[in-house]
Amino acid sequence: MALTRGRLRARTAHAVASACFLVLLLLLLTSSSLFAPIGRSNAAESDEGGTTVLGAAPSSSSSSSSSSLFGKGRGSSCEELQSISGGEGRCAYLRAHSPCSPAGYVDYLRLFYCGFAGALPAAACAALALWLVVLFYLLGDTASEYFCASLEGLSAALRLPPAVAGVTLLSLGNGAPDVFASVVSFASGDGGVAGVGVGLSSALGGALFVSTVVAGAVALAAVGARGGVVVEWRGFVRDICFLLLALCYLLAVLVSGETTVWVAASFVSLYAGYVVLVWTSHCCAEKGKPAAAAGLSAPLLRDDDDDGSPSLPSHCSKTEGTSRARAMLHCVAGALCMPLYLPRRLTIPDIAGHRWSRPYAVASAALAPVLLAFTWTSQRDNPLSSHSLAVLVGGALLGLLLAALAAASTDARSPPRGRRRRVPWLAAGFVMSVLWAYTLARELVALLVAIGYVVGIKPSVLGVTVLAWGDSLGDLVSNVAMAVHGGPGGAQTAVSGCYAGPLFNTVVGLGLSLALAAGAQHPAPFAVPADAAAYEAVGFLGAALAWALFVVPVRGMRIDRVYGVGLIAIYLCFFAVRVLETLGLWS
Repeated sequence: MALTRGRLRARTAHAVASACFLVLLLLLLTSSSLFAPIGRSNAAESDEGGTTVLGAAPSSSSSSSSSSLFGKGRGSSCEELQSISGGEGRCAYLRAHSPCSPAGYVDYLRLFYCGFAGALPAAACAALALWLVVLFYLLGDTASEYFCASLEGLSAALRLPPAVAGVTLLSLGNGAPDVFASVVSFASGDGGVAGVGVGLSSALGGALFVSTVVAGAVALAAVGARGGVVVEWRGFVRDICFLLLALCYLLAVLVSGETTVWVAASFVSLYAGYVVLVWTSHCCAEKGKPAAAAGLSAPLLRDDDDDGSPSLPSHCSKTEGTSRARAMLHCVAGALCMPLYLPRRLTIPDIAGHRWSRPYAVASAALAPVLLAFTWTSQRDNPLSSHSLAVLVGGALLGLLLAALAAASTDARSPPRGRRRRVPWLAAGFVMSVLWAYTLARELVALLVAIGYVVGIKPSVLGVTVLAWGDSLGDLVSNVAMAVHGGPGGAQTAVSGCYAGPLFNTVVGLGLSLALAAGAQHPAPFAVPADAAAYEAVGFLGAALAWALFVVPVRGMRIDRVYGVGLIAIYLCFFAVRVLETLGLWS
């Protein structure tokens, strides 16, 4: 009885200490947001069309190099567009000027004000919202079905150690939507701060969402499934400390207001150090483990030469247990999804056992070079020039050659066998899935910025909320399912993913974006237009990491309800601050 009372007092003391620590964090964050540096953001937001992200008039050489690398240039600032009243006046302005927002293949502002001029504004907004959902689905589905499959196949074919594959190829697969969105946002920001603001806010917002809401949901799910779970302290502390280090590095860049290629490259090198540390600790840990422990990674890195995955059933095939109405419903769903499925299936080489089809493989070998050539020529100022036509003809000829080789070297009954035959297909699938993901992310960022201008919400606010949520919903579903159904090992993996994933997205995603943007401005430094939203995201993310480092060791490395509720409370406070600032009730 005395022992039980002692444990109860200890738990009460830990709970009181945790609650006091959480309240202190929230008070510090709420008060510090009043002193967020706004001078630089105001200067960035007041840029006119004749300036660049650097805040100074660019030379013709730097402007042309940035435009040629990152796509078509933009015209004057969209703030001038917002100062015009009436849809007809804005349509006339957009017809007379080049696009002021990040340009995808569709000029969404011109489509809204000119294309939907005779429609109800609610119908036009609903159409843009529906297309936004479709782009989110296509980006996530491309990353999961094609990009991750190619990465897992490459990790198996190259026989990478499980720890190295987990923090390199598989982390890239899980964070592909965030990384692509960040790179595209910075790439489209050469004509204004909107694209860069979306990229910075979405990366920080995604890291904050995963480290708070997803981690908190994993903790609550683990409590509901098995009363909590104890995590391994070395990996937990290592991941959080590296993420804190990356956050401090990024904060120094934001405070300085500018970066160079070498600073951005050193930021990316942080992840290389993390990979080396993980590999070293994995090798040291494996020396003391029996050989049977290596089987834990077998499903992830198995050799797909013995792929026994069953073939996917046809949507229109009728089985004994399927009713006619359900079969018709599957046929209708398949017909509706076909326009979203077929273009990617015909251009992304795919040798997964359950999706293998020789006609699709030959078609993808023929059309992939054509799509690459078209994407290259579409980024040029004159897509119909003789050089562009030569590139398209060369892509078509290369496609015919590759299609003939694919038809002669593949079997209709099974995908290619052996490492030498599989690696070229996997590498081609990797390249084409990257191209599709980049194109979709470019459209997604362009649409999100356009919606922000139409609705009157800062694009950075949309990036830290809508774009971050859309890119992180997959992490929420997969990590919670792993924590519930994967046993103690699955819960450990889910918790690790809540910090290793944001670390990869922050360091590699933002670091690569900054390096590419700074390279386009080299030797001049690239200015990072950080507003209050970026500083608030950094502050609340640091608070969430400090909360995890404090609570979990105090409670015996147990992931429980106190840890989960505290993380979700931190994110709710951050979201409340953003809502109040958007409504003008907090500054």
